Amino acid sequence: MRKIFVLASLSVILLTAGCSKTEITKSGLKKTDFQTEIDGKKNDLYVLTNKNGMEVCMTNFGARIVSIFVPDKDHVFADVVLGFDSIGGYQNHKSDFGAFIGRYGNRINKGKFVLDGVDYQLETNNFGHCLHGGPKGFQYCMFDIKQINGQTLEVSYISADGEMGFPGRLTAKAVYTLTDDNAIDIKYEATTDKPTIVNLTNHSYFNLSGNPGKTILNQLLMLNADGYTPIDSTFMTTGEIAPVCCTPMDFRKPTKIGERINNYDFLQLKNGNGYDHNFVLNTARQDTVLAACIVDPESGRTLEVYTDEPGIQVYTGNFLDGTVTGKKGIVYQQRTAICLETQHFPDSPNKANWPSVVLRPGEKYTSHCIYKFGVMSKECITKCKENGTVNQDSCSKKNSCCKDKKAGVGCCKKLN
Repeated sequence: MRKIFVLASLSVILLTAGCSKTEITKSGLKKTDFQTEIDGKKNDLYVLTNKNGMEVCMTNFGARIVSIFVPDKDHVFADVVLGFDSIGGYQNHKSDFGAFIGRYGNRINKGKFVLDGVDYQLETNNFGHCLHGGPKGFQYCMFDIKQINGQTLEVSYISADGEMGFPGRLTAKAVYTLTDDNAIDIKYEATTDKPTIVNLTNHSYFNLSGNPGKTILNQLLMLNADGYTPIDSTFMTTGEIAPVCCTPMDFRKPTKIGERINNYDFLQLKNGNGYDHNFVLNTARQDTVLAACIVDPESGRTLEVYTDEPGIQVYTGNFLDGTVTGKKGIVYQQRTAICLETQHFPDSPNKANWPSVVLRPGEKYTSHCIYKFGVMSKECITKCKENGTVNQDSCSKKNSCCKDKKAGVGCCKKLN
């Protein structure tokens, strides 16, 4: 009898010890800090890893990318996106950190559009416009997440007819795959039971240094874009497509993000409080052609972006103001991150000459985005630091973003 009692007690101790063990990710996140119930659904933290040791963590609330853990030139890993250590941070702060954005990424003028002769009024939340789907866009909704395998997640959300004013019952999903070449491959899909509009994207805030206590101003940005869509003082596109040539908007060659960002004599930078603009890509909507690239000369980390979308919104964290404390207790100051949101152009429902965002019953909306991480060669890093730009001869084989095939092509030509 005594033997049975001892064995039973030992079992209880072992069980208790097993239950008290907290699973911690490589990037330092505790799964238990994300396990709660929101809107009647269970929230959790999901982890993807590849053969190189790269890790991506996501959560249901807004189908957010919480962390991206990648190596630098010395194979030292760090988390390169902004966010919070627990689900409470996302619930208590109105933010887009890492979120699946919908139904419509970017702005719709005054929240109004006409489709098939019907006037629609969306809920507004930004200078009288509808931004990122309205006050309760997808970033504040609970997604269903299915772990396909150790490197793939499927997220899905059903948006009711009339939600935020949008017509039609929209079924949206995305498959996130962490590939073995250190890329996050995102494939979006959506269907509807009534004519509607849709424009889905991801809103991760990147800082390739791995230390969001530093700004991104010394990191280099390349955009494969001859044109951009100017904005007014309310951040609404004017409907024009303007050339980047001979302006601070020209990133066709890798250029320091901070080199011209405070040139408020240039009205567009004043209107955007920095860069907060949609760039018109030269990629002909081919997801095998490089759309954008960031290079951090200190860590050597790189990020390449590929997409089949016609545009990419570049936002340089202009409204981060030190009032938000993120992961590891780091206070997020202005311009400590950059967003590269692949998408259709802002206010496209009201611009008949721009690529359509209309989705009808029987059709399937698709969108593809790849965020590919890499490391520059040490020789390239040295030259980059010395010259303040990327030496094409020594770096192009290591880093495709160092190429500049568009230099001098189409400069100042009429783009509209």
